[in-house]
Amino acid sequence: MKFNPFPILETNRLLLRQIVTSDADDIFIIRSDATVMRYIPRPIAQTVDDVLPLIAMIEDYLVKGERINWAMELKATGKLIGMIGFVQIKEQHFRAEVGYALSANFHRNGYMLEALKRIIQYGFEEMNLHSIEAIVDADNVASNALLRHAGFVKEAYFREDFYHNTSFRNSIHYGLLRSDSAIDHKRNNEK
Repeated sequence: MKFNPFPILETNRLLLRQIVTSDADDIFIIRSDATVMRYIPRPIAQTVDDVLPLIAMIEDYLVKGERINWAMELKATGKLIGMIGFVQIKEQHFRAEVGYALSANFHRNGYMLEALKRIIQYGFEEMNLHSIEAIVDADNVASNALLRHAGFVKEAYFREDFYHNTSFRNSIHYGLLRSDSAIDHKRNNEK
């Protein structure tokens, strides 16, 4: 898939833009926070330098057209408060997996739902996806609620299918079909 030029998206309060090296300090705040990283099976960043390979990897996947991630920037301040994107794209199946992280200072304010709805729209309308999946830790109450609120349906529950923070964890797999989404319903009503 080609993302050139990079698709800049907007919501009421957010600018979803390309992640760049100068975002390292804000990404470090997210990736070094044990609360944020509790359910994300990745190492916690110890220094700003620890996030530079992540930024390079995001750029590399973008250039190859294999993944796309957006910086979630507050329009009011220009501050990066999170990241969201399609962390795996299965072009041959018209399917992509969504992933996200939000700075703890901005939890429970609706920012992630706002960003998620916008990239769902982009995925179905611009990337021509048939379905979007999300895989979350079964104990991540907030993320599970977010996905259900966005219209995702629980498709599977896997017991102890990954190892994170010294224990085997359970995961829930969610899916959203284009035909389940408000985007498809809007399109059908316009016909």
